[in-house]
Amino acid sequence: QDFSNLRALCLSQGLLFEDDTFPAHISSIGPNLLPEDKLRRVQWKRPTELQRNPYLVMDGVSRFDIMQGEIGDCWMLAALGSLTLRKQFLENVLPKDQGFQDDYAGIFHFRFWQYGDWVDVVIDDRLPFLNGQYLSVHPRTSNEFWPSLLEKAYAKLHGSYQNLNGGYLSDALVDFTGGVQVQFSLKDPPPDLEEILKAADKSRCLMGCSTPGQAKRNIELRNGIIQGHAYTITGAVKIRYKNGWKHIIRVWNPWGHGEWKGPWSDNSPQWDHVEPKYREALLRNKDDGEFWMSCENFQEQFSWLYICNNTP
Repeated sequence: QDFSNLRALCLSQGLLFEDDTFPAHISSIGPNLLPEDKLRRVQWKRPTELQRNPYLVMDGVSRFDIMQGEIGDCWMLAALGSLTLRKQFLENVLPKDQGFQDDYAGIFHFRFWQYGDWVDVVIDDRLPFLNGQYLSVHPRTSNEFWPSLLEKAYAKLHGSYQNLNGGYLSDALVDFTGGVQVQFSLKDPPPDLEEILKAADKSRCLMGCSTPGQAKRNIELRNGIIQGHAYTITGAVKIRYKNGWKHIIRVWNPWGHGEWKGPWSDNSPQWDHVEPKYREALLRNKDDGEFWMSCENFQEQFSWLYICNNTP
Protein backbone atom coordinates (compact mmCIF):
# COMPACT_ATOMS: atom_id res chain seq x y z
CA GLN A 1 0.00 0.00 0.00
CA ASP A 2 1.40 3.36 -1.01
CA PHE A 3 0.77 5.87 1.78
CA SER A 4 1.10 9.03 -0.31
CA ASN A 5 -1.16 7.83 -3.12
CA LEU A 6 -3.82 6.50 -0.75
CA ARG A 7 -3.84 9.72 1.29
CA ALA A 8 -4.05 11.87 -1.85
CA LEU A 9 -6.97 9.77 -3.10
CA CYS A 10 -8.83 10.11 0.22
CA LEU A 11 -8.22 13.86 0.35
CA SER A 12 -9.43 14.34 -3.24
CA GLN A 13 -12.64 12.40 -2.47
CA GLY A 14 -13.14 13.94 0.97
CA LEU A 15 -13.15 10.50 2.62
CA LEU A 16 -11.43 9.03 5.69
CA PHE A 17 -9.29 6.00 4.89
CA GLU A 18 -10.62 2.54 5.79
CA ASP A 19 -8.02 -0.21 5.56
CA ASP A 20 -9.51 -3.38 4.02
CA THR A 21 -6.29 -5.31 4.69
CA PHE A 22 -6.55 -4.78 8.48
CA PRO A 23 -10.22 -3.98 9.03
CA ALA A 24 -12.01 -2.65 12.11
CA HIS A 25 -13.18 -6.18 12.80
CA ILE A 26 -12.70 -9.09 15.25
CA SER A 27 -10.28 -10.68 12.75
CA SER A 28 -7.77 -7.89 13.41
CA ILE A 29 -7.94 -8.52 17.16
CA GLY A 30 -7.68 -12.30 16.90
CA PRO A 31 -10.06 -15.01 18.16
CA ASN A 32 -8.44 -15.82 21.50
CA LEU A 33 -7.29 -12.52 22.98
CA LEU A 34 -10.62 -11.95 24.77
CA PRO A 35 -13.64 -14.07 25.73
CA GLU A 36 -16.21 -14.17 22.93
CA ASP A 37 -18.77 -11.94 24.67
CA LYS A 38 -16.12 -9.24 25.12
CA LEU A 39 -14.87 -9.60 21.53
CA ARG A 40 -18.37 -8.84 20.28
CA ARG A 41 -18.48 -5.66 22.36
CA VAL A 42 -15.28 -4.18 20.91
CA GLN A 43 -15.88 -0.82 19.25
CA TRP A 44 -13.50 1.00 16.92
CA LYS A 45 -13.04 4.75 17.23
CA ARG A 46 -10.89 7.31 15.51
CA PRO A 47 -8.90 9.79 17.63
CA THR A 48 -10.98 12.58 16.04
CA GLU A 49 -14.09 11.00 17.63
CA LEU A 50 -12.38 10.78 21.02
CA GLN A 51 -10.72 14.20 21.21
CA ARG A 52 -11.52 17.59 19.83
CA ASN A 53 -7.85 18.27 19.12
CA PRO A 54 -5.83 15.07 18.68
CA TYR A 55 -2.11 15.07 17.91
CA LEU A 56 0.18 12.35 16.66
CA VAL A 57 3.06 13.73 18.76
CA MET A 58 2.95 16.46 21.42
CA ASP A 59 6.11 18.00 22.89
CA GLY A 60 8.29 15.28 21.39
CA VAL A 61 8.19 11.51 21.82
CA SER A 62 8.88 10.07 25.28
CA ARG A 63 8.68 6.67 27.00
CA PHE A 64 6.35 8.32 29.52
CA ASP A 65 3.76 8.70 26.73
CA ILE A 66 3.26 4.91 26.78
CA MET A 67 0.94 3.01 29.12
CA GLN A 68 0.36 -0.66 28.34
CA GLY A 69 -3.25 -1.71 27.71
CA GLU A 70 -4.97 -5.10 27.93
CA ILE A 71 -2.62 -6.76 25.44
CA GLY A 72 0.45 -8.58 26.80
CA ASP A 73 2.89 -6.80 24.52
CA CYS A 74 5.33 -5.53 27.15
CA TRP A 75 8.11 -7.09 25.03
CA MET A 76 7.30 -4.69 22.19
CA LEU A 77 6.60 -1.68 24.44
CA ALA A 78 9.86 -2.16 26.37
CA ALA A 79 11.69 -1.97 23.03
CA LEU A 80 9.60 1.06 22.07
CA GLY A 81 10.48 2.76 25.36
CA SER A 82 14.15 2.31 24.51
CA LEU A 83 13.58 3.60 20.97
CA THR A 84 12.19 6.90 22.30
CA LEU A 85 15.59 7.60 23.87
CA ARG A 86 17.40 7.21 20.53
CA LYS A 87 16.01 9.79 18.17
CA GLN A 88 18.22 8.69 15.25
CA PHE A 89 16.37 5.35 15.16
CA LEU A 90 12.95 6.76 15.98
CA GLU A 91 12.72 8.83 12.79
CA ASN A 92 12.98 5.65 10.69
CA VAL A 93 10.01 4.07 12.46
CA LEU A 94 7.81 7.16 12.87
CA PRO A 95 7.78 9.17 9.60
CA LYS A 96 7.24 12.89 10.08
CA ASP A 97 5.01 13.47 7.02
CA GLN A 98 1.72 12.82 8.86
CA GLY A 99 -0.54 14.08 11.61
CA PHE A 100 -4.03 15.26 12.50
CA GLN A 101 -3.42 18.90 11.61
CA ASP A 102 -2.40 19.00 7.92
CA ASP A 103 -3.77 16.71 5.20
CA TYR A 104 -5.55 14.47 7.71
CA ALA A 105 -7.41 11.63 5.99
CA GLY A 106 -7.57 8.95 8.71
CA ILE A 107 -4.42 7.27 7.33
CA PHE A 108 -1.00 6.80 8.96
CA HIS A 109 2.14 4.76 8.29
CA PHE A 110 5.08 3.35 10.27
CA ARG A 111 8.22 1.52 9.23
CA PHE A 112 9.66 -1.70 10.64
CA TRP A 113 12.71 -3.74 9.72
CA GLN A 114 11.77 -7.19 8.40
CA TYR A 115 14.18 -9.69 6.86
CA GLY A 116 16.73 -7.15 5.69
CA ASP A 117 14.38 -4.35 4.51
CA TRP A 118 12.45 -1.42 5.90
CA VAL A 119 8.76 -2.24 5.36
CA ASP A 120 6.20 0.56 5.27
CA VAL A 121 2.99 -0.42 7.09
CA VAL A 122 -0.11 1.65 6.30
CA ILE A 123 -3.09 1.71 8.72
CA ASP A 124 -6.30 3.60 9.26
CA ASP A 125 -6.65 5.28 12.66
CA ARG A 126 -9.62 3.30 14.04
CA LEU A 127 -8.57 1.99 17.47
CA PRO A 128 -10.23 -0.83 19.46
CA PHE A 129 -12.15 -0.01 22.65
CA LEU A 130 -13.85 -2.24 25.19
CA ASN A 131 -16.35 -0.73 27.64
CA GLY A 132 -15.05 2.72 26.79
CA GLN A 133 -11.44 1.76 27.66
CA TYR A 134 -8.51 1.42 25.27
CA LEU A 135 -7.86 -2.23 24.49
CA SER A 136 -4.40 -1.29 23.25
CA VAL A 137 -1.77 1.13 24.53
CA HIS A 138 -3.40 4.18 26.05
CA PRO A 139 -1.79 7.60 25.89
CA ARG A 140 -0.79 9.22 29.16
CA THR A 141 -1.75 12.55 27.60
CA SER A 142 -5.30 11.98 26.38
CA ASN A 143 -4.86 13.60 22.96
CA GLU A 144 -1.46 12.16 21.87
CA PHE A 145 -1.83 9.08 19.69
CA TRP A 146 1.55 7.94 18.33
CA PRO A 147 1.88 4.94 20.76
CA SER A 148 -1.60 3.54 19.96
CA LEU A 149 -1.19 3.97 16.20
CA LEU A 150 2.33 2.56 16.12
CA GLU A 151 1.13 -0.46 18.11
CA LYS A 152 -1.71 -0.94 15.60
CA ALA A 153 0.76 -0.92 12.69
CA TYR A 154 2.93 -3.49 14.50
CA ALA A 155 -0.16 -5.63 15.15
CA LYS A 156 -0.97 -5.46 11.43
CA LEU A 157 2.57 -6.53 10.57
CA HIS A 158 2.10 -9.56 12.85
CA GLY A 159 -1.41 -10.35 11.59
CA SER A 160 -3.48 -9.38 14.65
CA TYR A 161 -3.35 -7.77 18.10
CA GLN A 162 -3.49 -11.26 19.56
CA ASN A 163 -0.14 -12.08 17.92
CA LEU A 164 1.47 -9.32 20.01
CA ASN A 165 0.29 -11.06 23.19
CA GLY A 166 3.68 -12.51 24.21
CA GLY A 167 6.91 -12.22 22.27
CA TYR A 168 10.64 -11.55 22.49
CA LEU A 169 12.05 -8.17 23.39
CA SER A 170 15.12 -9.02 21.28
CA ASP A 171 12.93 -9.37 18.14
CA ALA A 172 11.23 -6.03 18.70
CA LEU A 173 14.58 -4.24 19.22
CA VAL A 174 15.73 -5.49 15.80
CA ASP A 175 12.37 -4.66 14.13
CA PHE A 176 12.69 -1.05 15.31
CA THR A 177 16.33 -0.54 14.33
CA GLY A 178 17.52 -3.04 11.73
CA GLY A 179 20.36 -3.46 14.20
CA VAL A 180 22.33 -6.26 15.80
CA GLN A 181 21.25 -7.57 19.18
CA VAL A 182 23.10 -9.50 21.86
CA GLN A 183 21.66 -11.06 25.01
CA PHE A 184 23.25 -11.93 28.32
CA SER A 185 21.87 -14.41 30.83
CA LEU A 186 21.92 -12.79 34.26
CA LYS A 187 21.94 -16.21 35.94
CA ASP A 188 25.51 -16.49 34.67
CA PRO A 189 26.42 -12.85 33.97
CA PRO A 190 29.69 -11.72 32.39
CA PRO A 191 32.20 -10.59 35.06
CA ASP A 192 32.32 -7.07 33.61
CA LEU A 193 28.52 -6.59 33.48
CA GLU A 194 28.74 -3.14 35.08
CA GLU A 195 31.21 -1.97 32.44
CA ILE A 196 29.13 -3.51 29.61
CA LEU A 197 26.03 -1.62 30.78
CA LYS A 198 27.90 1.66 31.15
CA ALA A 199 29.57 1.30 27.73
CA ALA A 200 26.26 0.37 26.06
CA ASP A 201 24.58 3.41 27.61
CA LYS A 202 27.44 5.66 26.51
CA SER A 203 27.35 4.34 22.93
CA ARG A 204 23.59 4.97 22.84
CA CYS A 205 22.49 1.36 22.44
CA LEU A 206 18.90 0.29 22.96
CA MET A 207 18.60 -1.85 26.08
CA GLY A 208 15.95 -3.98 27.71
CA CYS A 209 15.66 -6.73 30.28
CA SER A 210 13.17 -9.34 31.43
CA THR A 211 12.21 -11.09 34.64
CA PRO A 212 11.77 -14.87 35.09
CA GLY A 213 8.31 -16.38 35.46
CA GLN A 214 5.13 -16.81 33.44
CA ALA A 215 4.15 -13.81 31.35
CA LYS A 216 0.41 -14.57 31.40
CA ARG A 217 0.04 -14.20 35.15
CA ASN A 218 1.61 -10.80 35.89
CA ILE A 219 2.49 -11.68 39.48
CA GLU A 220 3.84 -8.67 41.37
CA LEU A 221 6.44 -9.48 44.01
CA ARG A 222 6.47 -7.65 47.32
CA ASN A 223 9.48 -5.69 46.13
CA GLY A 224 7.42 -4.26 43.22
CA ILE A 225 8.98 -6.32 40.41
CA ILE A 226 6.57 -8.07 38.00
CA GLN A 227 7.28 -11.69 37.09
CA GLY A 228 7.46 -12.74 33.42
CA HIS A 229 7.62 -9.11 32.32
CA ALA A 230 9.83 -7.03 30.01
CA TYR A 231 11.36 -3.69 31.04
CA THR A 232 13.47 -0.98 29.39
CA ILE A 233 16.91 -0.02 30.68
CA THR A 234 17.04 3.77 30.43
CA GLY A 235 20.37 4.54 32.10
CA ALA A 236 23.48 3.13 33.75
CA VAL A 237 25.82 5.31 35.80
CA LYS A 238 28.57 5.13 38.37
CA ILE A 239 28.08 7.67 41.15
CA ARG A 240 29.85 8.73 44.33
CA TYR A 241 28.19 7.08 47.29
CA LYS A 242 29.31 7.46 50.91
CA ASN A 243 33.10 6.97 50.68
CA GLY A 244 33.22 5.07 47.40
CA TRP A 245 31.51 4.49 44.09
CA LYS A 246 28.30 2.69 43.19
CA HIS A 247 27.00 1.35 39.85
CA ILE A 248 23.26 1.94 39.54
CA ILE A 249 20.87 1.13 36.71
CA ARG A 250 17.66 2.90 35.72
CA VAL A 251 14.78 0.69 34.59
CA TRP A 252 11.32 1.55 33.22
CA ASN A 253 8.13 -0.55 33.37
CA PRO A 254 5.96 -0.24 30.20
CA TRP A 255 2.82 -0.32 32.33
CA GLY A 256 3.71 3.30 33.10
CA HIS A 257 3.48 2.57 36.84
CA GLY A 258 4.59 -0.16 39.25
CA GLU A 259 8.14 0.27 40.55
CA TRP A 260 10.91 -1.49 42.48
CA LYS A 261 10.66 -0.79 46.22
CA GLY A 262 14.15 -1.85 47.32
CA PRO A 263 17.49 -0.02 47.64
CA TRP A 264 17.91 2.99 45.29
CA SER A 265 14.16 3.17 44.58
CA ASP A 266 12.51 6.61 44.54
CA ASN A 267 12.19 7.10 48.30
CA SER A 268 15.07 4.95 49.51
CA PRO A 269 17.56 6.23 52.12
CA GLN A 270 20.52 5.52 49.79
CA TRP A 271 19.84 8.82 48.01
CA ASP A 272 20.55 10.70 51.24
CA HIS A 273 24.24 9.77 50.79
CA VAL A 274 24.48 11.14 47.25
CA GLU A 275 25.58 14.72 46.58
CA PRO A 276 22.51 16.93 46.05
CA LYS A 277 23.50 17.99 42.52
CA TYR A 278 23.71 14.34 41.37
CA ARG A 279 20.56 13.41 43.23
CA GLU A 280 18.67 16.22 41.51
CA ALA A 281 20.05 15.25 38.10
CA LEU A 282 19.19 11.55 38.43
CA LEU A 283 16.15 11.13 40.66
CA ARG A 284 12.59 11.68 39.36
CA ASN A 285 10.34 10.87 42.29
CA LYS A 286 7.13 10.07 40.41
CA ASP A 287 4.92 7.03 39.95
CA ASP A 288 5.83 6.74 36.26
CA GLY A 289 7.15 3.17 36.22
CA GLU A 290 10.80 4.25 36.27
CA PHE A 291 13.26 3.50 39.08
CA TRP A 292 16.94 3.03 39.92
CA MET A 293 18.47 -0.09 41.41
CA SER A 294 21.96 -1.39 42.20
CA CYS A 295 23.76 -3.66 39.74
CA GLU A 296 23.62 -6.50 42.32
CA ASN A 297 19.85 -6.22 42.76
CA PHE A 298 19.45 -5.96 39.00
CA GLN A 299 21.23 -9.28 38.52
CA GLU A 300 19.12 -10.92 41.23
CA GLN A 301 15.74 -9.70 39.94
CA PHE A 302 16.15 -9.97 36.16
CA SER A 303 16.96 -13.03 34.07
CA TRP A 304 18.02 -11.55 30.70
CA LEU A 305 19.68 -8.39 29.44
CA TYR A 306 19.26 -7.34 25.78
CA ILE A 307 21.47 -4.80 24.00
CA CYS A 308 20.94 -3.65 20.44
CA ASN A 309 22.73 -1.18 18.18
CA ASN A 310 22.98 -0.53 14.45
CA THR A 311 26.47 -2.07 14.38
CA PRO A 312 28.08 -4.83 16.48
